[in-house]
Amino acid sequence: MATRQSTRLLEPEVVSRLGGLDFIARTLVEGFLVGLHRSPYHGFSVEFAEYRQYLPGESTQNIDWRVYAKTDRHYVRLFHEETNLHARILLDISASMETSLEKDRLSKLSYGRTLAAALSYLFIKQNDGAGLVTFDERPRQIVPPRSSRRQLNHLFKVLHEAKAGAKTDVGRVLDELADRMWRRGLVVIISDLIDDPESVLRGIKHFRHRKHEVIVFHVLDPREVDFNLSKEARFIDPEQELDPVKAQPWHLRETYTAEVAKWRDRLNRECGQHQIDYVPLTTDTPFERALLAYLNKRAAMQ
Repeated sequence: MATRQSTRLLEPEVVSRLGGLDFIARTLVEGFLVGLHRSPYHGFSVEFAEYRQYLPGESTQNIDWRVYAKTDRHYVRLFHEETNLHARILLDISASMETSLEKDRLSKLSYGRTLAAALSYLFIKQNDGAGLVTFDERPRQIVPPRSSRRQLNHLFKVLHEAKAGAKTDVGRVLDELADRMWRRGLVVIISDLIDDPESVLRGIKHFRHRKHEVIVFHVLDPREVDFNLSKEARFIDPEQELDPVKAQPWHLRETYTAEVAKWRDRLNRECGQHQIDYVPLTTDTPFERALLAYLNKRAAMQ
């Protein structure tokens, strides 16, 4: 696993002070990979496998000349097969994603934006194609998957400029995007999934129906999970024009947390039934967990 120093770099409160998204993504991914004792799957980047004798007429690019110097024979370095993957990140930028219930904590959108940047860097480091869709009640920015360095810079720019938008319509947007994505690949959903659960699950399952691999990063603020608020609070729905509601959280905590647990359990159960990876996160969760979840998903796909 990661060393103490690299793990520290993966903590959200540290990441938020690092600088631009490009630097953050590179620091996160490189620190994470250096901290691993070994890759949890075969096929990462250009992992060496074995030698075989060179066949006349082949490209000489992979001949190991040091082995030739010792043996006077031409041997080719083999590498584990890599299937070029088309990965698409779907990032929820609806108004609810801007939520942060404590000062100095990353908002869900900032956390999701950083995670999307790190995954994009990792995809392209693996020579996979990385694409991006930002959405609220409809798709906003659509960047088709490509694997070039120029593509990575473009993704960083789009993510940097992504601002909290309008109302949520997660399920309908996912349905629409599933119909538009004709080439099979990996779909990564980053969202708080705050919408009608039936609609959300229908949209997520639609990608599996179209034969995509799917991983869902369900991002919430820690207080949205434990409701550990010590003062009377005014609750405002950022997506609906409703009057604020005053409440004493300690009177509601038990019922609230039970409902949240039931909601997350249902998402986890139904995703599991359809071979969809469901990864619950809060904005204080080190990014290491999300990156490991992706690597495990990538391993299972090979």
